[in-house]
Amino acid sequence: MPPTADFARPRYPPPAVRLLIVEDELDLATALATGLRREGYAVDTAPTAGQARERLHETPYDVVCLDLGLPDGDGRDICRELRAGAFQFPDAVPPRVLMLTARDALDDRVGGLDDGADDYLVKPFSFAELAARVRALARRPIVRCS
Repeated sequence: MPPTADFARPRYPPPAVRLLIVEDELDLATALATGLRREGYAVDTAPTAGQARERLHETPYDVVCLDLGLPDGDGRDICRELRAGAFQFPDAVPPRVLMLTARDALDDRVGGLDDGADDYLVKPFSFAELAARVRALARRPIVRCS
């Protein structure tokens, strides 16, 4: 019997890749968390900017999927705080940031990337594309500058 591709099995991540999903729409956050857990990630969620900050102070994440329109703040502020080193752990690198948002104007996309996001995905999106982008972010090599 010839070998076949197994598209149901995760192709990545390496063990122990931690993700934080910052999303105020409960159904979307739950669906994303469930799907990404099936891909093999350890996933936490936060529905507000305040809860995201709490989680970022408690846990070093590898990737943060960040909505911009949160009930108590803007995800771009959290991204800027991440890049400024507000949530640092010894021997941990800052997480890669994937902005997930309905803001689709060119200025929003450019502004999000300039604020420090590694990638930007406009809603609605395909879960397959999101998973591929997360895999790409998670496998990027870590570069430390001294």
